[in-house]
Amino acid sequence: MLSLLGLETYQVQKLTLQDSLQISFDSMKNWAPQAPKDLPWHFLRKLQALNAEARNTTMVLDSPPEAWPTEKGGQTEEGMMYWDPAEDVAADIYSFSELPMPDTPVNPLDLLCALLLSSDTFLQQEVLLKMSLCQFALPLVLPDSENHYHTFLLWALRGVVRTWWFQPPRGLGSFLREDSVVLSRVPTFAFVRMDVSSNSKSQLLNAVLSPARRQWDCFWHRDLNLGTNPREIADGLVEISWFFPSGKEDLDVFPEPMAFLNLRGDIGSHWLQFKLLTEVSSAVFILTDNISKKEYKLLYSMRESTTKYYFILSPYRGKRNTNLRFLNRLIPVLKIDHSHVLVKVSSTDGEGFLRRIRAIMCSVARSPCRRMSVEDMAHAARKLGLRVDEDFEECQKAKDRMEKIVRKIKDVDAYKRDELRLQGDPARKAAQAEREFCQLQWASEPPEKHRAELRRRALELRVQQNGQEPTSGVQEFILGVSSPSPSERQYFLRWMEWGLARLGQPRPRQPPETLLTLRPKLGGPSDLNEPLWPEPLGVEHFLREMGQFYEAESCLVEAGRLPAGQRRFAHFPGLAVDLLLGGLPLELVDGATLSIPVRWVTGLLKELHVRLDRRSRLVVLSALGVPGTGKSTLLNTMFGLKFATGRSCSARGAFMQLLPVAEGFSQDLGCDQILVIDSGGLISGALASAGDRFELEASLATLLMGLSNVTVVSLAETKDIPPAVLHAFLRLEKMGHMPNYQFVYQNLHDLPVPSPKPRDRRQLLDPPSDLSRAATHLEKQGGGFRTLAGLTERQHVWHIPALWHGAPPMAAVSLGYSEAIFELKRCLLENIRNGLSNQNKNIQQLIDLVRRL
Repeated sequence: MLSLLGLETYQVQKLTLQDSLQISFDSMKNWAPQAPKDLPWHFLRKLQALNAEARNTTMVLDSPPEAWPTEKGGQTEEGMMYWDPAEDVAADIYSFSELPMPDTPVNPLDLLCALLLSSDTFLQQEVLLKMSLCQFALPLVLPDSENHYHTFLLWALRGVVRTWWFQPPRGLGSFLREDSVVLSRVPTFAFVRMDVSSNSKSQLLNAVLSPARRQWDCFWHRDLNLGTNPREIADGLVEISWFFPSGKEDLDVFPEPMAFLNLRGDIGSHWLQFKLLTEVSSAVFILTDNISKKEYKLLYSMRESTTKYYFILSPYRGKRNTNLRFLNRLIPVLKIDHSHVLVKVSSTDGEGFLRRIRAIMCSVARSPCRRMSVEDMAHAARKLGLRVDEDFEECQKAKDRMEKIVRKIKDVDAYKRDELRLQGDPARKAAQAEREFCQLQWASEPPEKHRAELRRRALELRVQQNGQEPTSGVQEFILGVSSPSPSERQYFLRWMEWGLARLGQPRPRQPPETLLTLRPKLGGPSDLNEPLWPEPLGVEHFLREMGQFYEAESCLVEAGRLPAGQRRFAHFPGLAVDLLLGGLPLELVDGATLSIPVRWVTGLLKELHVRLDRRSRLVVLSALGVPGTGKSTLLNTMFGLKFATGRSCSARGAFMQLLPVAEGFSQDLGCDQILVIDSGGLISGALASAGDRFELEASLATLLMGLSNVTVVSLAETKDIPPAVLHAFLRLEKMGHMPNYQFVYQNLHDLPVPSPKPRDRRQLLDPPSDLSRAATHLEKQGGGFRTLAGLTERQHVWHIPALWHGAPPMAAVSLGYSEAIFELKRCLLENIRNGLSNQNKNIQQLIDLVRRL
């Protein structure tokens, strides 16, 4: 199977996440796989785009075979065959069997298993995260029968976080809860097949999970495309899916979260997996048509188990008496009664049967039952001899280091104040002094005394910062990102992200409607220092502290107050660039001071230039918009990036992430790397009357757009062009720098999006007069926005359908959203290739541009 799919070369050197993110020729094509070797890459690209059809492994021929006859008397245009009844044409007739045909289809579950066996643990984690967003069932136990071991995928599932409507006992109200699926203890129900079953487990599970009049295909089943293809390597796979309530009675089939397990294949052939399921499940449903002596012995060996068993029978004609005989013998052994035996035949009322299954599950959940998290299941898997994917040295060392840091954090605000000392007031005051000093350079007659005062004040603040020592937590973090093992560094960062996320405060009570939107209210506060919502502690705070140490030291070296040979933190940019090249977004605009730490960013870019050597031609793509307009989700879906979304995102700060371009495509595209910048929460949408905040936001928008070759402006509504963005357009026109603009109107509510009318476009391109006047007033110039941007309607305005198909948390990403995002991506890359994104730059030119802006 690995050879058929072209994956045999990845058995020693595994496929990595960075391999899957490379921009190549295929990134611009909505291509269909033509051979089995295309299937893994097709699956990864579709999954990256959150496409609901990612599991479809249908292959197509590139073009019809030339040897097919036409209708014209059997004569092909090439004259390859002529039909003459008088001649013996049997050889010609049977030669059709040799004509090119599509390759033998591959079962989607075989493809998934082969790809995961060929991927490193970080790509496995990304694949499962994307699958969860598509509402696909996730692999829990990955079989590898050829090497005689099975892997429990604990690490791969750690990145999956879900939000649901939680109703605590005793009527204490209800609220939103967010947690990792690995840590949530919920009732778990396993579905297995014994020998042969006329009923499909997967179809039954999908029906149980689906609300009335809606069918969700979480589990791949026999009635889906290629669902009947025989499985070659996927038997023994255990899948898991969850139900999470939304707080809507008409949608919630269960009142609380539940987990569902599905064993592929017969329990007699996969006894180890079945044994695991009996030890972790609240109840096990066994589907079978036939209970023979062999099956009786298998189940008799489970007589010590405390799990509740239910049988779903569809007996063959003539087997009824045999089944009853063995069932009567099993009932006392398994401690069940006749209510645990259900019969489902073709005449059975489907809806009534589903109601009965759900009632049984609710009854089990209400009674004292086994509730296990995935972490708990991993402990049971270890006892049975299964390999757990995070049980090796690098991962555990990284976890131990994370716990040393997180264990000391009792209060987040106090930790920021006491342990991250260079941030807060010292950094804010230094940034303000340097900002004022920079602005004086553009004054017609800058007062020298004021310049000297600002320089002295900034230097004093930097001297104070440089006199500090990194605290124990920061030192531990530096050791974690300094590991010589790239894998250990990546493990450490992931553990830190999860460990810090667990420190977050519980969510306040909210109405159920908030769950459907999952975004903050548009329009931010007017106070510059007031966050849009409480800022959680994240990895970026530790990197920000490293940046402040580097900034202070560099300032002293520039002022001649510190010899260059006595620098202690000169290696910090190199550590951060290692993380950037490994796929971590780095902060470009400091979210605390709302400024660019120029020395730190310059140091990062210089180090990046050295690492990339001759492959340093850049295109800069930025996304701006008010928080909650879906810009980070758009970038993540388009390119597979890892920008924070929703309430996990930092209150402010712009982040950058690097996308490599495949060497074979870089000449055609005209660049070696694409630097993607997400404006985060910098642009609040505040009106011009907000004063200082508006001017600061306008400056930051000008900065980000000025660095860019391509700018995507994400809009929630047709009028929702932030005034700060309008202001930036005017400033950039004066500079003569106009990036390629793409305006993306995202339908944030689950409403149909009609084809935009010309009036809608005019409304977008001619913003309300008061905002336009507010922007032009500051620049002391007039002019309409349409003439400034020079936009062409078809090329630059996009209407994106709603993200969700249905209501979260059980909704999948809509196919329309995925397809529209792919088309936008194709257009962006096409514009870059055609040179419509202004002149591409190398990293040194980008450094100069950062300083100038």
